Amino acid sequence: MNAVEGNIQKLDSSLNATAEGEFIRRESQFRHWVTADGSAGPSRSAGFKAEKNRYHLYVSYACPWAHRTLIFRALKKLEDIISVSVVHPEMGDKSWHFDSRYPGATADDVNGFNMMQDVYKLANPDFNGVVTVPVLWDKKQSTIVNNESSEIIRMLNSAFNAYTEVQTDYYPQALRSSIDAVNKDVYDNINNGVYRCGFAKTQRAYDKAFNALFDSLNKLEQRLAEQRYLVGNIITEADWRLLPTLLRFDPVYVGHFKCNLYRIADYPNLSNYMRDLFQQPGVAETFNLDHVKRHYYMSHTDINPTRIVPKGPAIDYLAAHDRDRFNQEQVRSLK
Repeated sequence: MNAVEGNIQKLDSSLNATAEGEFIRRESQFRHWVTADGSAGPSRSAGFKAEKNRYHLYVSYACPWAHRTLIFRALKKLEDIISVSVVHPEMGDKSWHFDSRYPGATADDVNGFNMMQDVYKLANPDFNGVVTVPVLWDKKQSTIVNNESSEIIRMLNSAFNAYTEVQTDYYPQALRSSIDAVNKDVYDNINNGVYRCGFAKTQRAYDKAFNALFDSLNKLEQRLAEQRYLVGNIITEADWRLLPTLLRFDPVYVGHFKCNLYRIADYPNLSNYMRDLFQQPGVAETFNLDHVKRHYYMSHTDINPTRIVPKGPAIDYLAAHDRDRFNQEQVRSLK
């Protein structure tokens, strides 16, 4: 990923590495919260009140972190409450940019910028971090509320309940400790683990990340042999945090990031589970495989200098799955 102008930093594996060559992901810098009444968020961060048509999401279809927010926006039926702009899938010399001529991408319909870095500079002229997506933008105050996906999805999960008929809670109080435990392993070794493989600068760093990645995938395969979802037999935030990585695994991470011990297709439970989640109402529309492949293979020129985008693999995310069997087992156990 390439440099941008001024004091905005380069999101590049060579700069995000330890002396041992391990990829390190930098912390998000905007950490305010939208709450139902505008009260302060966690850690006493500034609160922004949930309102219709006040907030805007900047996303990339390619980015798994941004994909989470699109999933929650769809699940909670917030499309008419929170607007969206989609960047071009390729990252050029100046990071993410807008180009509505590319299918699926849009213009910046809120601020009219050509570059995502200008959104950051409008929020903070002294910003010196990394330009990332997703970004939750406040149209009323012309500022970034938050650019940390794990926090944005929790806002979408509950803060806007007054504006939607969908009251489903994907982070229920009774399951939070279990969800948090699953999230930690999935983030460390799978969500971020694929990047730790792909951006490793030494064989030792790659081997360490690779082993941790497949150890975790193997454990999830066993867990999903016993239950339909990651935390029992209801869908939670933990499932939606894992899904974007699973969807990208076979078409991108296996080859591009050298995560090639097994494909998700080689795991019977994980592959059926992936299709189960993908086929939930509204989710398929949040995924754009063309943007995914074009971004990774065209933008990471240090990994793929030829910028050739592979034609395959052929994956049918809408194929039948077998996960309904757990509901049937539950019914039998109650008789």
